[in-house]
Amino acid sequence: MLGLVLAVTIASGDEVAPRPEEQQLPLAMHSEMTDRPAITVGRADADLIGADNRALQAAVDYVAGLGGGVVSIGEGEYLMRDSLHLRSGVTVRGVAGKTVLRKAKAAVSPLVLDGDFGEQQITVAEPEGFGVGMGVAVWDSRAGGFHTTVARITGGRENTFSIDQPLMADCMVSNGAMAATIFPVVSGVGIEGARVEDVVIEGNKEENPYLNGCRGAGIYLYRGFGTVIQGCVVRNYHGDGISFQQSNDVVVINCISEENTHLGLHPGSGSQRPEVKGCLARRNGTDGLFLCWRVRHGTFEENVLEENGQFGISIGHKDSDNLLRANRVVRNAENGVFFRNESAAMSPHRNRLEGNVIEDNGREPGTAGIRVRGEPSGLIFEQNLIRDTRPDAERTQTVGILIEPQVGPIAIGPNLIKAGTAVDDRRDSLEGTPDPSVP
Repeated sequence: MLGLVLAVTIASGDEVAPRPEEQQLPLAMHSEMTDRPAITVGRADADLIGADNRALQAAVDYVAGLGGGVVSIGEGEYLMRDSLHLRSGVTVRGVAGKTVLRKAKAAVSPLVLDGDFGEQQITVAEPEGFGVGMGVAVWDSRAGGFHTTVARITGGRENTFSIDQPLMADCMVSNGAMAATIFPVVSGVGIEGARVEDVVIEGNKEENPYLNGCRGAGIYLYRGFGTVIQGCVVRNYHGDGISFQQSNDVVVINCISEENTHLGLHPGSGSQRPEVKGCLARRNGTDGLFLCWRVRHGTFEENVLEENGQFGISIGHKDSDNLLRANRVVRNAENGVFFRNESAAMSPHRNRLEGNVIEDNGREPGTAGIRVRGEPSGLIFEQNLIRDTRPDAERTQTVGILIEPQVGPIAIGPNLIKAGTAVDDRRDSLEGTPDPSVP
């Protein structure tokens, strides 16, 4: 007997109708799904097999093309000849302590032709080590900071290479123009809602020249809005450990930034409402935590800033309305907390330091646990423990709080200060005067 029997059970209208709580997503014409794109990538036993940045990037771009999801990277070391470029809505997740992204040895060469602003090619003296698909930075003695160009090589012809970004400045042979295959190991540029979790960045600083924190770091964001960096380790990068610029609402949680040549943690350039919590920045070349320009309404709590080569925490240009709470700032080479020298309009106003431990800082006697320069007002210091616990002959943090002459009204509440000089207030008219604007 030939035939086909099809049994169809038709659900009632009530069972398939949208539930009252169901709503479309803000930027899509569908509701939230329980099953989302996911892929594994690794050196073995994964959906994508590979041991360098190309395999990792293929996985991230695949998931991004489906609207976002999770890329899981397996254990092992991955050689990075270009950044792992984060994408909006994609979570990159390693195996804690076992997924290592290692920066490859850099090729470095002078330019032999000027690189002109907006041009998308460079001509180098020594092309060996430069190749298609590699990350590259281009600069000269006058093109630092944001004027350094970081791009990818898209093609080559003898010693001339095309790049995927226009040069951000004139890079002149007469000004020592250089190119090198240096880049952030993990980079997020022009993205929203990305995450990177549980990866180790090995910066290989011995085989790479310096890349400044405006354009690079072990983990670097530029306009990476709402990105979360969690459980990551960045070490031995020739530059900053973690830097995010012009990136609002970034969250950095339970990360380690250690033994990088410059800054440990570097929020800057108008990055507002950052949350940095439970992080460790130690033995970095300059500051542990550096609030750059216009970092406002941030929360920095329960971090450890330890044994860094300059300040534990540095706060400056328009860095106002931040809360720094329950941090440990210990054994840094200069002041534990340093407010940089800015005019009144550009000073870091209304920052609150509460419940921090600031101890054993400085290499020279007379170092202050907290030093306030410039013309800030509305600062609040309370419930902090400021001390030097070392034997008398070894103590250098011998001033608790140093307030320089131009500082405006601030409030020093109850603190426990153990120092030869608890408060060195060098102001005249405002000495001992609380700020009436402080609630």
